[in-house]
Amino acid sequence: MKLKALTHAIALATVLSAGSLSAMAADIPLSATVEADEVTTKVLAVDPANHQVVLEGAEGRQVHVQLSDKAKNLANLRVGDQVKVEVTRAVAAYLDTDVDKGLPGSTERTGELRNAPGSSNPGGEAFRQVQVQLKITKIDLNKHQVTLENPSGQSKTLDVVRPEVQAKLKDLKVGQSVVVTYTDILKVTSQHES
Repeated sequence: MKLKALTHAIALATVLSAGSLSAMAADIPLSATVEADEVTTKVLAVDPANHQVVLEGAEGRQVHVQLSDKAKNLANLRVGDQVKVEVTRAVAAYLDTDVDKGLPGSTERTGELRNAPGSSNPGGEAFRQVQVQLKITKIDLNKHQVTLENPSGQSKTLDVVRPEVQAKLKDLKVGQSVVVTYTDILKVTSQHES
């Protein structure tokens, strides 16, 4: 599978997970967003032995990047090469209608994918997905607010500003869970200067 296709597949799966889970567990989608950003920059210096790269930042400033020993093919990266960094962030939230499901919790998954075998250019893709279960402790329909408790027992009151979500507040119950899935995808590709 191509790297770009994998990026979009993971982001789309995250956003659609709220809808697909609703049929199985009677969960109610609350919101889903996807944001993406991209920057292309130039390599100013490479130190493969120490896994360090210096990139050209905004306004010509130098950005020093310390990579882990998992970074491969750095010896093939040259001064002047173009490096493209793409970041995709997806957030999906859904209401778990099973009131007696238990205490809030969280899980985290990470993964990475290298360039295809035979590619000498450094690059690859990594993702981090965190799923947090928050417990509803208070609902104020008049103020359009909901108070949520996180896994460590801290509470936060949120103002619900989107009308489509405000309309769903009346269906909420204290004790229900809101499950929020955050997915960050980082894709790095490089190309030798012509």
